[in-house]
Amino acid sequence: MTDFLLERSPAHALLADGTTVCIRPVTSGDHDRLKGFYDEMSAENLRLRFFSVSRRSAETAADRACAPARPGYRALLAETRGRVLGLAEYDEGESGEDSAEISVAVADGLHHRGVGTLLVEHLVSAARADGITVFTADALSENREVLRLFADLGLRTARRFEGTETRCTIHLDQDDAYLSAVESRGRSADVASLRPLLCPEAVAVVGAGRRPGSVGRAILHHIHSGGYTGRLFAVNPGVTSVLGVPCHPSVSALPRTPDLVVVAVPAAAVPVTAEECGKAGVRALLVVTSGLDPDQAQALHTTCHTYGMRLVGPNCLGISHTEPGLRLDATFADGHPRPGSAGVAVQSGGIGIALLDGLSRLGIGVSSFVSLGDKYDVSGNDMLQWWETDGRTDLALLHLESFGNPRAFSRTARRVARRMPVLTVDAGRSTAGRRAAASHTAAAATPTMTRRALFTQAGITATSSVGELLEAAALLHSQTLPEGNRVAVVTNAGGAGVLAADACAEAGLDLPPFTPATTDRLLAALPEGAAVGNPVDATAAVTEEQLTDCVDALMEYPGVDAVLVALVPTALATATGDHLIRALTAAPGRRPKPVLAVCLEQDLPVKLLPAADEGGSIPSYAEPQAAARALTHAADRAAWLARPAGTVPALDVDTGHARTVADAYLAAHPDGGWLDPRTCADLLACYGIPQIPWAWAETEDDAVRAAGRLSGADGRVVMKAHWPGLVHKSEERAVHLDLRGEAQVRAAFRDLETRFGHLMTGVVVQSLARRGTELFAGVVQDEVFGPLVLFGLGGTATEVLADHAARPAPLTDHDVHDLITSPRCAPLLLGTRGTGPVDLGALEQLLQRLSRMAADLPQLAEADFNPVLATPDAVTVLDARVRLLPRRPQDPYLRRLR
Repeated sequence: MTDFLLERSPAHALLADGTTVCIRPVTSGDHDRLKGFYDEMSAENLRLRFFSVSRRSAETAADRACAPARPGYRALLAETRGRVLGLAEYDEGESGEDSAEISVAVADGLHHRGVGTLLVEHLVSAARADGITVFTADALSENREVLRLFADLGLRTARRFEGTETRCTIHLDQDDAYLSAVESRGRSADVASLRPLLCPEAVAVVGAGRRPGSVGRAILHHIHSGGYTGRLFAVNPGVTSVLGVPCHPSVSALPRTPDLVVVAVPAAAVPVTAEECGKAGVRALLVVTSGLDPDQAQALHTTCHTYGMRLVGPNCLGISHTEPGLRLDATFADGHPRPGSAGVAVQSGGIGIALLDGLSRLGIGVSSFVSLGDKYDVSGNDMLQWWETDGRTDLALLHLESFGNPRAFSRTARRVARRMPVLTVDAGRSTAGRRAAASHTAAAATPTMTRRALFTQAGITATSSVGELLEAAALLHSQTLPEGNRVAVVTNAGGAGVLAADACAEAGLDLPPFTPATTDRLLAALPEGAAVGNPVDATAAVTEEQLTDCVDALMEYPGVDAVLVALVPTALATATGDHLIRALTAAPGRRPKPVLAVCLEQDLPVKLLPAADEGGSIPSYAEPQAAARALTHAADRAAWLARPAGTVPALDVDTGHARTVADAYLAAHPDGGWLDPRTCADLLACYGIPQIPWAWAETEDDAVRAAGRLSGADGRVVMKAHWPGLVHKSEERAVHLDLRGEAQVRAAFRDLETRFGHLMTGVVVQSLARRGTELFAGVVQDEVFGPLVLFGLGGTATEVLADHAARPAPLTDHDVHDLITSPRCAPLLLGTRGTGPVDLGALEQLLQRLSRMAADLPQLAEADFNPVLATPDAVTVLDARVRLLPRRPQDPYLRRLR
């Protein structure tokens, strides 16, 4: 039986109403509390649980749950501050090794709050880790609560009625339906838990003093001057008021319990302050203090979990929520953010200030802003779920230097990105940047390829700077999405048009020529001397009316998806070119295609030009490169939205035997290691991964016999030395190629034995592969991101050329397509210069099976298939290396707080 994660530490999670509970395994010391839990139940609740009313049942149930650990049985309880709220258990008993009987009990008065459902979700995760595939449960047919609980889990459930009882069979497959149901429950609970933080009816600031320049005083001033409509208090034992706000000696002395407390005290005082807040019933903390040592950090984290307080920070700028009836601005930024529709979550306070300023200047404004700081609790994932449901946010902006649960984040972001654009600044792209991010957030930043794979899979628009993010946000906020990447460039100055056309081409946009009919229409609309290629040079003499007619014609032309207008002021127009700008902004409502302006004399990098009505505005850029980048981001988003959600294909694999192989190897090698060729082949066979025919030989005569069997029509074989820990055979010159006949085979074996005899445990003899394209496929198990599948050009130069793409496992059919087409070597696979394509179907199968192996086996630390030979009629692994490490399975989708 696999050790389950919860055996190492309790997990804290949210109930449906947003309150926090602890889920943990039952121990022998819980007996009296469990007996009391049952003793306090009503007779009716006991009857529904035990099918009879007998107080002896409570004693028996407590005895069973608290008995010494035994194979096939698990019991989890939900508690808050020592009070047992519920119990769920399963027992394999006589039902078979892949099936177990489940039971659930919830305390009186706590039904409909999600206690039982949360317990069952955790029990399902534990059972999967133990290899259990089916739960069964017997319930009285009148016990509608528990029957509804099982039916609403999202798992495939069957019922069989047997008199007054109902037999439920619950299949534990972790498919998309179940994950979606878990996400829906988690989203509702998460949003409920964030209301005291973002929509508090009362706020207290602890640490606000009389000294100008202190953070606490600055935040109190910001809340007060920002027009906060709730009750506001200050906590400082030395004064009676600060900035006109009533001051009290402690949180417990306040006239009412605040929903949110802002903590701006020295680091040493943070744990004590948090404890006082928890005891007073505070629901949320905003800790702006920095410099907590590990003990202080752990104490703060534990206190928030114990008392069910959501936590932002520490080491953060603050939060702001601009809802008209609330107007909470608990930050120490310079000025108040403009109310609007962009949700912002950042780890860096400096980045947050820049985004607040930029969004306010653009007129987009902010719906809610959270500076996550060191991100002990509230994360970007939480904020995405808030924005998804708040009814005010239509644009999500993130700056994340680290990820707590990337796979859960990816699913959430993918769902939210279907509703609104999600943009991020890709932080820590360089080695130095990753070091800085790690020291800044006390969390290890992740490599660029991994993050980019996550962003691409989730439909997140990733930018390289704050400026680029604001450029893209301006377009995505104000314009419709383009249907493709075809753009028409219009200018009143030829040089500006050339710059814009070059910028578009460099950004990957297409400038197609116009049809003769469109050319004629443009010539009729524009002044004499106009050139109507693409770009369109409307000349300096173009009038507002003519430019309007030109843009309208391109709006109706189906051959382009967007129009970029590059303008410069001339002596033939007004000094600022306002009449030409009006040609872009005068149209009623949003145009059917995006329109962008480039004004080379513009003082700001990007601005939104107000439209004549409420229909929208036009983004205007000072540089054509910025406009082209923004348009490319919009085209990429449109393509992602137009693509149906991918599916993870069903495969015929032997997961059970694969786990047996892994467990047996780790039992013999407790520290893990690289598999020997025979064990590696056994594991790959479980997943139907094709290898070239080969044989293992430990003596010279064995090698000769193996070569005779494998040499084929041309009589040629390959010999590779093997010893534990050998990774790069070519670098060690441990490979002999193109061996013909017995003499060469014997000579090759003797050479390897002479050079590596003290290390070598045997050789692998293979048929000589025919010519084809050498590829690389592999898996790395990232400690944070989970399994990542890599693919690209293979052979001895694979690391030098670094022509690889990556996607997180499990791979959907779309992910596999992207992996194959993303590397620079893709044309070699699709057919080029008279050669036909390789067997793409077999290549897709290889990547899907590799992905499945990585998803099935958490012990899989690395897999390296190099080379993989791709030909028009087959794809074959020529060399495979797999490394296993002792790792417990972890469920990235299990509901739990950080």
